[in-house]
Amino acid sequence: MTGFDVDAAEIAENRLGRVDAGSAAPFVESAGVSVVIPAHNYAHYLPSAIDSILAQVHTNLEVIVVDDGSADNTREVVSSYVDPRVRYIWQENAGLSAARNTGIRHARMKYVGFLDADDRWLPGFLESVMAQFAKLGGSFAAIASVSDRIDEHGKLLPGPKFSYDCEREFTVRDFIMRNRPLSSSIVIRSEVFEECGYFDTSLRSSEDRDMWIRITTRHRFWLIGMPLALIRRHGANMSKNAVRMKKNSAAVLWKAWNAEAVPRSNLLFWLRAFSVHYFQIAWTHFDAGLRLHAFLYLGASALLWPVFLDRSRLYEPPFFRVRTLIRFCLRLLQGGGH
Repeated sequence: MTGFDVDAAEIAENRLGRVDAGSAAPFVESAGVSVVIPAHNYAHYLPSAIDSILAQVHTNLEVIVVDDGSADNTREVVSSYVDPRVRYIWQENAGLSAARNTGIRHARMKYVGFLDADDRWLPGFLESVMAQFAKLGGSFAAIASVSDRIDEHGKLLPGPKFSYDCEREFTVRDFIMRNRPLSSSIVIRSEVFEECGYFDTSLRSSEDRDMWIRITTRHRFWLIGMPLALIRRHGANMSKNAVRMKKNSAAVLWKAWNAEAVPRSNLLFWLRAFSVHYFQIAWTHFDAGLRLHAFLYLGASALLWPVFLDRSRLYEPPFFRVRTLIRFCLRLLQGGGH
């Protein structure tokens, strides 16, 4: 069975992402990874996700598909796989956080990776990640890669002009400022969840950002600068729900504020963080057709922090809010808010 998409073969050929583990090879070979796929009515994309895991160069793995009360043929799709590494768990619909938590609790391996049902990994993803765990040592609890975007048909989309594809450590400040990298490109030591807790089921989006903030207040997080995951963009993406995204992303920031993930005495940092928050939700509201709200949130962003002199970790162009205002106005003049 194959669920590979249109550009998969070409992408995999050009970017296997393989890393020479050298003397660490025995460790890499023995390190097992439980890959959790939360699935809710995404049966049409699910084979592509599962196949991309089974095609990994690093083969010591299991796939845990958590069916979060799907009404489609998710069960039949998973049942068609004869590979014993593929496991199926059904639960009443409880949301993405609860589905991931179910997968974590059923994981048998020392590492847990996450892949959304509509996303994919390139064949060298796990090999690269596990080689980095071997290289960096036990102080790093999570390793991720940057990612490329594909459309609903699997065709590679153009990347952003200002990307974050650099090899470096990500800190709690990075995750408070904005949610990068994404959940479908991250592998975590399983014991970390016992210490830092599980995904917050009260959050209906941005739950991954909250989790990474909690992890990086105690542990270290490394980013591989090569895109080894493919994130699918389509009309049903959770990020398309502007009101829900605003509510939950704000809740995550206030939760981090209350926990003093970064000391509250560092007020300038928090003003910048909330300024970026309002800038991001301005875009989601404009794309959702909520144009007045978009302009108000863009203004709130500028009021909180008028000028960003150091944009090194914002991954935005110079005068990005002025450019956004111009784009909003041009799209309105062209008769479109979408």
